[in-house]
Amino acid sequence: MTTRPNHLKPPIALTIAGSDSGGGAGLQADLRAFMAFHVHGCCAITCVTAQNTCGVERVDALPTVGLKAQFDAVQKDLGIDALKTGMLLNIELIQATATMLKPLTIPKVIDPVMVSRTGAVLLEEQAIQALRNELLPQATVLTPNRHEARLLSGLELNDASSVERAAAVIHDQGPSAVLIKSGSNRTHGGRDLLYDGQPHWLAGDWIDTPHSHGTGCTLSAAITACLAHGDTLANAIDAARHYVKQGLRQPLAIGHGQGPICHWVSG
Repeated sequence: MTTRPNHLKPPIALTIAGSDSGGGAGLQADLRAFMAFHVHGCCAITCVTAQNTCGVERVDALPTVGLKAQFDAVQKDLGIDALKTGMLLNIELIQATATMLKPLTIPKVIDPVMVSRTGAVLLEEQAIQALRNELLPQATVLTPNRHEARLLSGLELNDASSVERAAAVIHDQGPSAVLIKSGSNRTHGGRDLLYDGQPHWLAGDWIDTPHSHGTGCTLSAAITACLAHGDTLANAIDAARHYVKQGLRQPLAIGHGQGPICHWVSG
């Protein structure tokens, strides 16, 4: 007997990001989040990190010619419905990524991976201006954490009003919308700020766990997956935040440091 398969044609999303050898963040987290939302995930690797739950031990950047070859291979065959960027590390990779993305009219989620939610610097100092000038204006939504928002705005984020001011400053740099994540700041109680010309505080609850590695990558990837499905930005953010909260409620207590959130919860 011959069985006819049900050929699926899911949306396709691309992550341009670094590899996390510990599997908790970076493109590994992105691809898991894409799958949770029934999106086929592709990747273009920018750098390879040696890291685990205790921290990053080494970072090796890939040459830009290799990054472009990965992007071209995916784009010319599979097509891309939405994309996100993550760790870009240096000026060369930022400029190459900006050039590749410029002709595309699909949703672009720019996660400005500059400083981790714990304060570890992940972007070379001289690359910050290139990020600001060449990638921010292309963003459908920019998803900085509080450390990154401080660097991009030049403002200290001490209370709700200062977060709103910082978001306005960043929004003026070109992105269509800015989503500042509360991250590890318990005082905001899990609330995030979406700014699209006006501030919109998104309600949330604080989940008290040390195992939250990959939260930012996962959030931006989930937003990307929803945009690949054709969702509005507001609905994509709502669904992505719910997914991340579910992952934080049953994180993986593995390794000797900060374990990752769970990615196999229902998206």
